[in-house]
Amino acid sequence: MNDNDRIAVTSRSFSKNTILRNVLLEKYSNVKFNDNDLALSNQELVRFLKNTTKVIAGLEKFSHEILSQLSYLKVISRFGVGLDGIDFDALKFHRIKLAVTPGINRLDVAELTLSFMLMLIRRSFFSSLNLKNYQWKKIPGEQLSHKTIGIIGANYVGQEVVRLLRPFECKILIYDIADLSHFCKTSNCKQIDFDTLIQESDIISLHVPATKKTRHMINTDTLSKMKKTAFLINTSRGSIVDQTALKHALINNEIAGAALDVFEEEPLTDHEFLSLPHLIPTPHIAGNTVESELAMGYAAIAGLENAEMPECA
Repeated sequence: MNDNDRIAVTSRSFSKNTILRNVLLEKYSNVKFNDNDLALSNQELVRFLKNTTKVIAGLEKFSHEILSQLSYLKVISRFGVGLDGIDFDALKFHRIKLAVTPGINRLDVAELTLSFMLMLIRRSFFSSLNLKNYQWKKIPGEQLSHKTIGIIGANYVGQEVVRLLRPFECKILIYDIADLSHFCKTSNCKQIDFDTLIQESDIISLHVPATKKTRHMINTDTLSKMKKTAFLINTSRGSIVDQTALKHALINNEIAGAALDVFEEEPLTDHEFLSLPHLIPTPHIAGNTVESELAMGYAAIAGLENAEMPECA
């Protein structure tokens, strides 16, 4: 390790983890942690990273404007798997290397996705809420087994969800821009077009990255094509779903319900949306397990040395 390296950790989760702190401090002598539990953005981020050469970053946004003020920065190592918020063209312009480990928390996200499916189809979450409000109401649910499940985006997490669904003998439909014929053949699922998946699925689960093309992929039009008895699950990125359109659909019973771990704005401040009776919300916890936090942390530490120059935007 270079003794001249000045390391900063913007991620609050990493900074709170004693094991990860100790591992990092064993490797580097000059380390700054985000011990004030602050969500850093814009000039707060610039001030925190002043004179930093390498950073372990969470979900902070690194734009050209931000990077132009960080003249010493040479490496961004991502604590997590998402790339939204990072300007690849700006990284190339400023010659800053990037490290990220796609799919490292795939099982964690897939397990939460499966739990959402079960809570929605069995109505167990809604029955629990009723009982907490002293209402002894038995809401009849359905079996997950043999239902038609639509997976939009079948890379790391999407494929893991397919694997976890095997014991339920579901009919699994997949939409992805890549040719997944070999995966479908070995996993007993079918790759089809987007509209057919939307129309035929009992549960639709989203597993695509946040890009300009996937923004509001689920909107008023797609929601209107879903079965009225269908459920929507999003454990990927909040921008994939037009939240206003989903709110309208849930209020008007256009679909049966939804489970969201991610939102267009985080933390979520729309209390009316949160209180909707057919919505299961969680505060972006899909990848937050003890196991995945350590795995992501170890990968982020390694990334300080093995980061590479991004090839394309």
